[in-house]
Amino acid sequence: MTTDLDAIAGWLRDARQIVVLTGAGISTESGIPDFRGPQGLWTKNPAAEKTATLRYYVADPEVRRLAWRNRVGSEMWSAEPNAGHRAFAELETKAALHTLVTQNVDGLHQRAGSSPERIVEIHGTVHDAKCLTCTWRGPMGPVLDRVRAGEDDPPCAECGGILKSATISFGENLVPEDLERAQRAAGGADVFVAAGTSLGVYPAAALPDAAIANRARLVILNAQATPFDDVADAVIPDQLGEILPAIVALI
Repeated sequence: MTTDLDAIAGWLRDARQIVVLTGAGISTESGIPDFRGPQGLWTKNPAAEKTATLRYYVADPEVRRLAWRNRVGSEMWSAEPNAGHRAFAELETKAALHTLVTQNVDGLHQRAGSSPERIVEIHGTVHDAKCLTCTWRGPMGPVLDRVRAGEDDPPCAECGGILKSATISFGENLVPEDLERAQRAAGGADVFVAAGTSLGVYPAAALPDAAIANRARLVILNAQATPFDDVADAVIPDQLGEILPAIVALI
């Protein structure tokens, strides 16, 4: 295992297919709290986890009302991409970044300049809303305007069904095409970078296994230990906004 930035930059420079997986840790530096960290939303308010659990969301109007209040006040609407996001966008121009899989729903990778066609939002996006009854899906903005105007649990305008953000809740299946695309990319990687993710939420956390099976180099950049640290080629716990630009600058 190494912490040598020149070595990591060399692996990226020489790679034929780089796959990146990002988690909440890259967006906390943009002011978006994580969920389970020391200052996480669910750590400080365990009841809020129900808003991200499909069975509670569907069954309890009060859970939905809380979810919409939280959504309107979310830090995601004012957050800006940080140096870590921008470093991955720059990596596209300097090395063979094939796919960026993100567990985040904030859209900051796209805003930082990463190519949308390279991004797999494995847990969905907060920027769209969807109906759980019919097939309607559309921009989140107009739905939040309805909430601000007084609708505390806005129904679908098409069918009257339950609306929620187009994020993947607990108890809700991932989009099969997104998962398959991420797994296929990881299985073809020769360098896999996990940044800001605890690698504890499946099935996304299994992606490093697919890369390792292809004998890929595994680079873990995360503040806390992960289950893959012992098999990784490099583990660095530094701030992503500092370490990622430093690595990309060496390529």
